[in-house]
Amino acid sequence: MRKLMMKMSISVDGFVGGPNGATDWIFKSSDEESTAWAVGPVREAGLIIIGRKSFENMAPYWPTATGPFAAPMNEIPKAVFTKNGFKNILPNAERSPAAASWAEARVFDGDLADGIRKLKSEPGKPINAIGGAGFMRSLIATGLIDEYHLVTHPVVLGDGLTIFNGVAQPLDLKLVDVKAFPGGVIAHTYHPA
Repeated sequence: MRKLMMKMSISVDGFVGGPNGATDWIFKSSDEESTAWAVGPVREAGLIIIGRKSFENMAPYWPTATGPFAAPMNEIPKAVFTKNGFKNILPNAERSPAAASWAEARVFDGDLADGIRKLKSEPGKPINAIGGAGFMRSLIATGLIDEYHLVTHPVVLGDGLTIFNGVAQPLDLKLVDVKAFPGGVIAHTYHPA
């Protein structure tokens, strides 16, 4: 069974995005060491899963991006989960191999838990979940995440988007690793208890 990992940056007061979804605060405290740590699980993955909204925002950006995340984001196969349909946002463009990895994403438009179970049952390296608050809330509700990477940034937002609101029952987690970085970022890794 493949492991499903998720990573989210979070403020000290528990928000993953500002009231309008802004995430610029993440980059203020990120440093080379925390970035290198964050790239690790992406490089280890055999598949990246993502919600439709984030996919539509990221697909045009990554094929021409540079930096430490660019290669794994463009080389690793992707699966997009959607409830509201999906249009290929790179339909007829001449595609680089990086753009093709986004254009050829598998699309799941049925039950999220069923789709996740199917992907976890396939052979391969771990699955890395990325995306916005809504997708992560839905993913958490499935109970199928094997590893949570919660990266706390030294900022208080006061209001914004959360991923743990509305959890139907307490989610007991076991802390398996903590790393502190020079910019003040602290990465917590949890497994379901």
